[in-house]
Amino acid sequence: MQEYWEAYVKPIDGHKAMVSFNAGVADGAPHFEYMYVGFVKVKLKNSKEDGLVTQEEADDVGFIEDRLEMESLRWRVGKYIGRIITQGEVNFIYALKLDFEWPNAVNEAMKHFEYKYEYGSKQDIEWDVYQKLLFPTVREWQIIANHHACDNLKKQGDTLDKERAIEHKSYFTSDVKREKFKKRILKEGFKIQNQVEVPFQETTMYGVLYYRIDKPFYYDIDELTMKLIDITNMFGGNYDGWESSLVKKY
Repeated sequence: MQEYWEAYVKPIDGHKAMVSFNAGVADGAPHFEYMYVGFVKVKLKNSKEDGLVTQEEADDVGFIEDRLEMESLRWRVGKYIGRIITQGEVNFIYALKLDFEWPNAVNEAMKHFEYKYEYGSKQDIEWDVYQKLLFPTVREWQIIANHHACDNLKKQGDTLDKERAIEHKSYFTSDVKREKFKKRILKEGFKIQNQVEVPFQETTMYGVLYYRIDKPFYYDIDELTMKLIDITNMFGGNYDGWESSLVKKY
């Protein structure tokens, strides 16, 4: 299983939560070598008003995270798959091969820190915690992709506050559905750029490329793409992201 991490914000039980997850383990999940899930819940000493971690305490969270990983490797208990920060608590989540050594690994790690904590484990053969709690929905994945694209534009000198043509793609299972979508999207002020037919498995996907003058700033593009996902879904299609030219401020 590879290692690469993503992070996003979502509500959990009505409270703001910062979710970080090991996206590299998603391919092939559930992994039946790891039949248990283990957690460590650490109480923050001075969380922000929204329940997330302060900059001052973020270093401590990082040190705890590193120590837990070190001890999990030493005790050979499992793999770090996610972290949730919410309601003034940090939840570290591990996929475990077996759970009988889990208390030893946790206590050896946490003895180095003056933080209140609790831990536990349970059988999770289907990886429900990872797939239903940590792993993002289609909409949450789109927000992650949006912010990566915005970060990339900013690194190249784009301030993101200038309007420009932003191109979008949506795909449908039939030309009829695509045509209905095109009529609707024109009412939203978009213009059709092109349409394509793409072989997919044993069928054909009917794509449409369309654009409108908008700003690609983080919250603006999030709101726009969420709306486009909804409209695309109305006609049984899949939204496939956006592209923008680079606009530098001189």
